Formats: sequence, C-alpha cells, structure tokens
Amino acid sequence: MPSNFYAVAKTDRAFVIPFVGLKIGMHTYEFEIANAFFEQVEYSLIEKGNVRVTLNLEKKETMMIGNFDIVGTVETSCALCNSPVDAEIEGEYKLIFKFDNKPTDDETLIIVYPEEFEIDIRENLLELITVSLPSRSVHPEGECDEEMMKILNEYRVNADDEDFDDEDFDDADETEEENAEAFEGESTDDLPEDDLDDDYIDPRWAALKGLNKDKD
Repeated sequence: MPSNFYAVAKTDRAFVIPFVGLKIGMHTYEFEIANAFFEQVEYSLIEKGNVRVTLNLEKKETMMIGNFDIVGTVETSCALCNSPVDAEIEGEYKLIFKFDNKPTDDETLIIVYPEEFEIDIRENLLELITVSLPSRSVHPEGECDEEMMKILNEYRVNADDEDFDDEDFDDADETEEENAEAFEGESTDDLPEDDLDDDYIDPRWAALKGLNKDKD
C-alpha cells in the first residue's frame, strides 16, 4: 500500500515488530484495535472501531510473509445521510516484507532496507481495515438523520418531486444542446474546465453544503 496514503500520528510501539531477533519460521501476533487507534489518524474514513487483527508472520532468509486476518466493527459515514453508522468488517490479506535496498511500486510488497531492524505495521493495519469496509454503508430503514434526509428530499430532482418544474428539463436540454453544438467533433475529456457549463450544481451537494454551514 502507498506509505503516504494516511497521515499517522506518533508511532505506537504496540504495532512495532523487531524482526532481527526472530527465528526463521512462523510467528503469530494479536492486535486489539480500539477508538484511540483511529482518533490519531487524519482524514480517515473510519472514526471509531473495535477490531481484532491476527497476524501470522513467516520469516524467511530474504523476506517476511504477513497474513492478516481482520474482523470487527467500525464507525463510518452513512451513504444516505452522512451521519455515523456502524459497519461490520472482515477480511484476509497478505503483505510481503522483502529485505532489499531497491524501492518498488508493488502495493503488496514492502521493502525493508538493510539498516532497518524492525517494522511498524500501524499504517498497514489502518489501510487493510479501510479496504475491508463495505462499498456502501447505510443505516437500517428509518434510522437515518431526519434533518439531513429532509434537506436531501427538498432538493431531490426527479420526476416524482411535487415541486419539480418541466421547464427545468427544458433548460437542461437547451444547455446540453448548446454545449454539443459548440464542441461538436471534440472530446470533452480534452476540454478545459472553463469551457464546460459551470452554472449547474447538483442539488444534493448544495444540500450538504447548506447543512454543513448551519452546523458551523
């Protein structure tokens, strides 16, 4: 995993494994990860959690092979109302810690340089827990943040909206036709952002911005 993916606070020795004195063979480690682990992390998708990680670390002459077994519950954001929601996670992952002096782009290969004598797996654990998250976490029906859902419903644009005006469709069609005529034969992937229609704002984002401003 990319080493700069997360900004992690001061190293916690609980997640540091000295490998110089380890014998060749298998070694097992247990980690109990609680709220404090996530509170020290900036820009994390996970706010709180209770996770158990079992690491089976096999030491060889030229590398160490780590097999991680992750299971637990974490608190993340609901995909519907953006309020905290608990998500069950589990997963099995393999990382290879290779003794070498050449960097690599392989996300499952971690280089351990000759001058190093221990590995800090804190960031590795955080990243593996994060990728264990469900692709979409939502509250059970009826448990979403009512205030947020109310705002989203007010701005929702669909054919069933009581306040929806057919003229909105006409305006959108005209804008699309104008853009199509202006850039006929060109790929929109290559167009500067200023050449595209900047006036349209997704009403869902407008609702979110409005709610955040109220909370501030």
